[in-house]
Amino acid sequence: MSSRTPVYDTGMLIALAARKSKAVQMHRGLTRSPHRPVVPGPVLAQVWRPDPATVHAMGAVLKECTVPQARSSVPALRPTGAGQAECIVCATAPDITDWRRIGAVLGVAVLPAKKRPDAVDALVAWTAVKHRSAVVFTSDPGDITAYVEAIGADDVHVVAV
Repeated sequence: MSSRTPVYDTGMLIALAARKSKAVQMHRGLTRSPHRPVVPGPVLAQVWRPDPATVHAMGAVLKECTVPQARSSVPALRPTGAGQAECIVCATAPDITDWRRIGAVLGVAVLPAKKRPDAVDALVAWTAVKHRSAVVFTSDPGDITAYVEAIGADDVHVVAV
């Protein structure tokens, strides 16, 4: 049995910070998944504000999430009886070719009406695609789906929060 790697976008973090019931229940349901939810650094930057409520809410959420390439982040994979494994995708930074592909997707994605290209959403989609068989938790399922389709992946699921 395989499990999908959870990837959070900005909308999911906003919903968690606001303690929206659906988002909180989904997040709690992932506490036993082998791979912690992935929060790309730019997603965290979009949500983070220095007010006490946000700091408290995000501090609790981030204890159960991984921020790839962040030195102070918890490991992407939970420890097992055999030791601590590492997620190669989370441990490896995007290279120039990856960044070019993300930029190219911005130009070809068929976004919902009145939506503009968003590099952070494209990065979320790319992160999910790189993890293979991932699920993205988002408040903008049309946007993420458009980027995933533009990349050409068929194994990423998108869940609205």
